[in-house]
Amino acid sequence: MAQNVLDTLKARGFVKQITFEDELYKLLGSESVPFYVGFDPTADSLHVGHFLVLMAMAHMQRAGHKPICLIGGGTAFVGDPSGRSDMRSMMTKDTIRHNVECFKKQISKFIDFSDDKAIMVDNGDWLLNLNFVEFMRDIGVYFSVNRMITFECFKKRMEKGLTFLEFSYMLMQSYDFLMLYQKYGCKLELGGDDQWANMLGGADLIRRKEQQDAFAMTFTLLTKSDGTKMGKTAGGAVWLSAEKTSPYDFYQYWRNVDDADVEKCLKLLTFMPLEEIEELCAHKDERINLAKERLAFEVTKIVHSEEDAMKAQAAAKAAFGGGSEEDMIALEITSEQASGRITELLMLANITSSIGEGRRLIQGGAVSVNDKKITDVNATLDADVLAKGEFILHKGKKVHQKFQVK
Repeated sequence: MAQNVLDTLKARGFVKQITFEDELYKLLGSESVPFYVGFDPTADSLHVGHFLVLMAMAHMQRAGHKPICLIGGGTAFVGDPSGRSDMRSMMTKDTIRHNVECFKKQISKFIDFSDDKAIMVDNGDWLLNLNFVEFMRDIGVYFSVNRMITFECFKKRMEKGLTFLEFSYMLMQSYDFLMLYQKYGCKLELGGDDQWANMLGGADLIRRKEQQDAFAMTFTLLTKSDGTKMGKTAGGAVWLSAEKTSPYDFYQYWRNVDDADVEKCLKLLTFMPLEEIEELCAHKDERINLAKERLAFEVTKIVHSEEDAMKAQAAAKAAFGGGSEEDMIALEITSEQASGRITELLMLANITSSIGEGRRLIQGGAVSVNDKKITDVNATLDADVLAKGEFILHKGKKVHQKFQVK
């Protein structure tokens, strides 16, 4: 008999909290369960935090359960206060509509929608035309304000001020679950652990209003070993869109995760067998770099494509020694930037974090442009290099960056 998907999710480190766990375990082991995850279109791309939930959905689908992807075309007008210290900025209808379309396209890369194996819905279809008085009489009566203000997501905001608009978000998300139960027989809501309070509201609403079983299961948030959120860089979030985070930068992000996070990421963000992951991560010395390369390759392959993963791998090897110059990805700069000092170009390439660091590298004989070693800390590019419009900046023998002057 196939393994219960709850065992799979637990073994890979996904599960954080579950309501009525024993009942849910039996249900998942005995029938195909329609389940849903909500995505509020607050940007025009999903990010790596969403990726973890999409992987969990993929495991559920592979085990025979039916995903319902709920796009929050309605709730996006409100904004979820969970995990926020201030109110989200309001978005226009056109922005929300554009973001919804972007989400639909991205989610289709991870979830199989063919032959009714999964469905995608927009809560704007039922939320935007609600009658307020009818909604409050029909739904609001099941929610205790006393209980709601004990939830962490609201307690954090009470000090600065919580609008009734945001306070109503839990009712709307709970109503989503009820609507999906009534329309599609949805019995389970999945999401990040910061959604726990909202998800409890929905499961409880179905149990009280419909006298039927409904469940909620949250996943661990994607964090580093030090507890901070993963998926943030100096340049901002790590997006799943190739336009916002290039496949190369995406690959490099995973190639550079801390040693302590590699095994966890391989379990959560790839489909590799657990035995293979444990074997790959058994060594904590320099051999852990092989595990990092595999992580970067597998995740880039899933999010983008195998071709993109191979190109990014080749480019990374070229940039950090052992690869071909043809595989290097050129950093485009303006002629004005190219006319600056070498120390400034080192910073543009993220090879150094300050002018002072660049000066020290030059003084130590570690910097060269093409085949020429740079000895002057105030040096700029030679005229012939500028005229050619393309050059490679080297730091020692292992770090290389190709530049292209636009």
